[in-house]
Amino acid sequence: MSEEWKELLKSSNRKTLFRETRDRIVTREYPDQLNHHGLLPAIAALPADADHPEIVVYGFRAYDNQRIFRDTRLGDFCRPALWWSHSDRQIFLTSLFEHSLGNGSAVTFSPFVPDLHHFRGSYGGKDVVPLYRDAIATEPNITGGLLDLLSETYGVTVTPEDLAGYIAGVLGHPGYTERFHDELEVPGPRVPFTKDADLFQRAVELGKQVIAYQTYAERFPESIGTAKGRVSGGSARVKNDIPDDPDRYPQNLRAVTYDDNERELHVGEGVIEHVDPRLWAYEVSGLRVVRSWLGYRMRERSGRSSSPLDEIRPESWTWEMTKELLELLWVLEGVIALEPAQAELLDEIVAGELFLTDELPTPTEAERKAPRVERRQQLSLNI
Repeated sequence: MSEEWKELLKSSNRKTLFRETRDRIVTREYPDQLNHHGLLPAIAALPADADHPEIVVYGFRAYDNQRIFRDTRLGDFCRPALWWSHSDRQIFLTSLFEHSLGNGSAVTFSPFVPDLHHFRGSYGGKDVVPLYRDAIATEPNITGGLLDLLSETYGVTVTPEDLAGYIAGVLGHPGYTERFHDELEVPGPRVPFTKDADLFQRAVELGKQVIAYQTYAERFPESIGTAKGRVSGGSARVKNDIPDDPDRYPQNLRAVTYDDNERELHVGEGVIEHVDPRLWAYEVSGLRVVRSWLGYRMRERSGRSSSPLDEIRPESWTWEMTKELLELLWVLEGVIALEPAQAELLDEIVAGELFLTDELPTPTEAERKAPRVERRQQLSLNI
C-alpha cells in the first residue's frame, strides 16, 4: 500500500490517480474524524515525500481481511461511529437487513471495522451491527432490558458476548436460511429466542466457536482450543507450492480450478490438496468465499477498479499469501464441521417455547441511532 501512496504523491496531477467522489476530492481539507487530530491538509497540497497514513486491517469481505489507510481523506463516506467503537473486545455483525438473504449463513462476524459490502460483496450500507457502542465496551449495543429479561429467564447472568454467541449459533449456518427460506423473502434475519436455559447455553457455546473461526481466532479463541489470533491447522495442505516467480504469478481467476475427484484446489501451478468440495462451494448469500478471496489476489484483480492506483499489484505470489489461503480453508473447515449441530439445535429451539415479539423490549429511537461523534454518519445500529 505504501507504493500506491508514493505513486499518488509523485504525480503532477493527483486528481488523475485519485478517484474523486461527491464526498472526497484532492483539493479540499477534511477534519480527521477517525483520529481527531484536527484538520488534515488536502491531498493535492502534500509534499512528495509525505509519510503515508497508518495502515490497519479491516474486514473487506466475509472471511477476507485486507488492509486500508486509516485516513478520512481516503475513505468515501467513512463511518466514524464504527471506527471509534473498535477495540479488542468489539465484534461487528454483518447481514442483509434491506435485501433478501440467500444461501449460507445469515450473519457474519468481523473483529475489524467492516467494509460497506462486507457481508456478500454488494448491498449492505446499513447492515453493520457492532456489539458495543463504545471502544471501552461499557455500553452494549443491545436494546435496554433485553439482557435483564434473558438473565431472569435463564437464572444466570447473560453478557453481551453470550448474546452474540447465541445469534451466531442460531443464525450462523445454512440450516437457518434453508429452514426459513420463504419467510426470509421479507428482508432481515429474525432471531428466535428460546425460553429454555439449556438450549440457550448450547447455542452460545456453538456460536462462540463460529465467531472464533470467522474472526480467525481474534475473538473467543479459547472456544476452539487455540491462542488469540492463531488458526489451528486443518486438513488442507500444500501439495505443490504456488511459485514465487513473478513470471508464474497466476494471472486471473481462469488460473484457479477445483478438481472434485482429487479434492484439489489448483492456483496457477500450485496445488492445495485435501480440500473438501464444500469449501470450494461455500457461499454467503451468493458470495463464493474462496473464489472471491483468490480473485482479489490475482495479478489481474477481480472487482471494479476505482482508480489507476489499483493497477499497482504484488510482483509475485508469496508464502505469506499461501499461508493465508490455508488459514481461510482451515477456518471454513471449522465452521462447516459445526453446521450439523447448529441445524439440530435450531430444530430443538423452534420446537420449544419461544419469546413472542410483544414479550421482548423495543429499542428506543436513541438506541437505533449511532453514537454521537464529530460529523457523525447515521447507521442502522442495535440488535
